[in-house]
Amino acid sequence: MDRHLNRIHGLVWHMTGDPYQAEDIAQETFLRFWQAAPKWDEHGGATILTWLRRVATRLCIDEKRRKGPIYTDETPDRSDPAAAADIKLVRSETAQRVQAAILALPERQRAALTLSYYQHLSQKEGAAVMGIKEKAYESLLSRAKTKLKLDLLPEKESLRQ
Repeated sequence: MDRHLNRIHGLVWHMTGDPYQAEDIAQETFLRFWQAAPKWDEHGGATILTWLRRVATRLCIDEKRRKGPIYTDETPDRSDPAAAADIKLVRSETAQRVQAAILALPERQRAALTLSYYQHLSQKEGAAVMGIKEKAYESLLSRAKTKLKLDLLPEKESLRQ
């Protein structure tokens, strides 16, 4: 856990954009590994880190699908702005736009992009984590990059008007 927690937490944070949810999903990932450890057999040649990344990615996708909007007549209490203040100092406006655009991607495209750019996995490793063929992984990455370019180009606003 000491060796892989930071990587798994980073992967989940980039997929969810929520540090608290990232912590919960990372813990759930390691709990599942702990339960699977007695019968561990390199699950089809996968390394422990690959297996952890696969489980974490699937948990993120499942969580996103499970959570729907919560409709209520009451306005939720505001969270403590002090916690967000240090994050705002670290992130620039551009980084916030990029993060929002990444979070708006379909789950599988976001997973491929996160594994490739934030986890620095090769296409072969990323495909293994997602349990898909390399060509499918390449396609997901290509579509994610195209969508991000369209969403982040400053000219986009003038083109729509």
